Parts: sequence; structure tokens; C-alpha cells
Amino acid sequence: MKTRILITLTLIVTLHATRATAQGMPTYDNVNFISLIKQLVESGKQTSNIIKTVKFLKTQKENLEKVNNVVKQLKAVQEIGRNNERLVNVMQNDLQDILNSPYIKPDEVSRVSESFSAVVENSLETLDFIDQVLSSDFLKMTDADRAEILKQKEIESKEMVSNVTIKTKRYRDIISFRKMQDKVNNRETNY
Repeated sequence: MKTRILITLTLIVTLHATRATAQGMPTYDNVNFISLIKQLVESGKQTSNIIKTVKFLKTQKENLEKVNNVVKQLKAVQEIGRNNERLVNVMQNDLQDILNSPYIKPDEVSRVSESFSAVVENSLETLDFIDQVLSSDFLKMTDADRAEILKQKEIESKEMVSNVTIKTKRYRDIISFRKMQDKVNNRETNY
């Protein structure tokens, strides 16, 4: 058996040597072949590491987007809170001044009250809606969708504050005009 293996090895070496020296036959360099295999294995390892890095970076990008959406949500909620605080201040201060003015007619008091009450009800409904959006899955919304809804509600809240400010200014102008009209109508004439 050993002689058979020895003869086979001798035959392979002889054939290999014959190929290497034969004219027109390709020659094979085993050292270069092994070096090429080692380079391919190393390239495979590097490619695997690059793929892992890309997956890691993609995950981190998604995490950053989630954090960014949460920050947008928080900013929108804060702004809505500030706008509602402005509404409360207007209701406490300016509305009382308007309603207590002697230049507002009794039938106007109810219209002014109803107008401002509607704004307050809308504000409370917005807060309830925001609470629902933030506290539940709200039909399996993504953070980006939730941030978009909150941004829209923030815009609506700003519009509400703007409307209340305009109404307040208009009522103050009416009071100022009636006050001036009263002074003109009731002035003493020294003719």
C-alpha cells in the first residue's frame, strides 16, 4: 500500500515537473495560488465587517430619526401648552375687562362670552386629542405621523391665539370708540 502511494506521488511530481517545463503548457505556481486564497479569505472577512458596520449605522440612523421625532413631538406639545397658557391669561385678564366695561351692551356680553367659550372648548378638545395621540397607539401610528399631527395641532393652536388676540383687540377698539363717543356726546358746551 505504501509503495502504491509512493508511486502515485512520484508520478504526480513527475507530471507536474513535466508540465512546468513543457513548451505551450500552462505552468502553475502553488505559492501564488495559496497567497490568492489567503487574500480572498481576508477580503471576505473585511466585507463581512463592512456589512456589520453598515447594519449598525443603519440602526443608529433609525434611532436618531426616532429621537428626532420624539423631540419634535415634545416641542409641539410645549408650544401648544404655551398657547393654551396665553389663552387662559387672555380669558382671565382681558375678557374680564371687556365684560365689565360699561361700554359693552348687555346683548353683546353674551356674544362675547359665547365667542370666547367656543375658543376655550376648542382648546380643551385639542388637549384631549393630544393626550389620546401621545398615550395610545392611535391606530398604530409611527412617531413621524404622530409628530406631524402634533405639528398641525400646534399650528391650529397658534391660529387660535391669533384669533383671540384679534377679537380682544377688536373689542378693546369698540370700547375705546364708544368711550370717546360718550365723551363727545356728553361734553359740556360753553357757547
